[in-house]
Amino acid sequence: MNKVLSSSLKIASKLLQDNSISPSELTNACLQRAKNNSKYNAFITLTEPEARKQAEESSERFKNQKTLSELDGITIAMKDNFCTSGIRTTCAAKMLENFIPTYNATVYDRLSKAGTVLIGKCNLDQYAMGSGTIDSIYGPTKNVWGYSDDPNDFFIAGGSSGGCAVAVATGACFAAVGSDTGGSTRNPASYCGLVGLKPTYGLVSRLGLIPLVNSMDVPGILSRTVDDCVSVLNVIAGHDPKDSTSFTKPYRRIRLPPANKMSIKGLKIGLPVEYYCQDLSDEVLETWNWVAQLLEENGAVVKEVSLPHTEYSIVCYSILNQCEVASNMARYDGIEFGFRADENISTEKLYATSRSIGFNEVVRNRILTGNYFLLTRNYDKYFNKALKVRRLISSDFDKVWEDVQLLLTPTTLSTAPKYKDFVNKTNRDQCALQDYCTQPANMAGIPAVSIPIKLSNSGMPLSLQLMGRNLSEPMLLALAKYIENIVAFPQYSTRLL
Repeated sequence: MNKVLSSSLKIASKLLQDNSISPSELTNACLQRAKNNSKYNAFITLTEPEARKQAEESSERFKNQKTLSELDGITIAMKDNFCTSGIRTTCAAKMLENFIPTYNATVYDRLSKAGTVLIGKCNLDQYAMGSGTIDSIYGPTKNVWGYSDDPNDFFIAGGSSGGCAVAVATGACFAAVGSDTGGSTRNPASYCGLVGLKPTYGLVSRLGLIPLVNSMDVPGILSRTVDDCVSVLNVIAGHDPKDSTSFTKPYRRIRLPPANKMSIKGLKIGLPVEYYCQDLSDEVLETWNWVAQLLEENGAVVKEVSLPHTEYSIVCYSILNQCEVASNMARYDGIEFGFRADENISTEKLYATSRSIGFNEVVRNRILTGNYFLLTRNYDKYFNKALKVRRLISSDFDKVWEDVQLLLTPTTLSTAPKYKDFVNKTNRDQCALQDYCTQPANMAGIPAVSIPIKLSNSGMPLSLQLMGRNLSEPMLLALAKYIENIVAFPQYSTRLL
């Protein structure tokens, strides 16, 4: 069974269809794998009773030859900022530590109706505000690569969907759904050697995703292979009438040909010169150049392009992020739902105390900063100006698509840092550094995918990112699969006992 847990979703699905294994056997093995690897702290909640029930129902469907989809019986995990009916959803914060939603997020609802088995809810930075998965009230998540028992010397998993990445990397599930506001799916995918997709804004419903930044949040997918990612996307994508930001255009299922049948001859790929930035590590740069050369040797047209407003993007993103955070966090008052302090002096005191205790320092700081930017005297100076810069950033991408079809960039500027080095900088500084290459895609709403390429000299994953115009997922993922095939990245879970 260890070999099965180390395989792809596609292979596991084939084994289920051939009756080589049953959904219950697969689920039991995944639950045991999750328990055996609890030291990585990937999960906030293991949904064991629900998983066993879903697996039994799936086993019955297989027995009666009435399976629901390719994903029937496949184990998945959800980031703990997606609502799951009857299952605790915490956002890794004290404010919601006992919150149990009464409805399912659309993405989970669709996965459930496709027959998947939910193994658990995964760890994250509080309210997804971070890039390391270190700010959870349940403790930090540790990277499976280069693991250390030292509480200050482990490699971070990335964030904020670090728990999802580690759950997939350790073989506790075959895919996970995270969220991506500025790179929160692609960053941990990069650090943990996985495929991480941020779809086009509006392609996948946000209903039931507890909001961070409404204009940038998207559900993301973490998987071991590009084909696995496509299988999940084909289930969760498509119009949701309950989400006003959802595309009404019917979704066409993506079908990728075998990698050895693909040709990239004549495909125009751009390398943005602005991503050759100051903090880019030599190993990431070498990896970037190597893959660009491979693509060129295989017939692609690779050229340098410019996205001139990139240098302003991270500052603009930070302002808009904190403004929307200030608005979204106002709902947590300790009265309607969430943590309520034992305070009866006044409503104002109850409100203030509940929020002071219920939010960590990172969340409180973003609320304060966002409210400062939104003050009447500052509104035009910060918020309106940031909106104008965002339009310029989006326009940069529109112009570059006139010259190339896809962009190849780093995902992160380095391999995963160690915890002790990561915490030496503030959350704001770390996000500015870690999200430099990823947040422009959120600002423009375009799709982007992180692909693992090879291991660094120290044995840590090195990854690259592809970006494309809106709704270019078929082309984007086809090239990702092509690259995946030629670089043959070694999955970590294949080395687990």
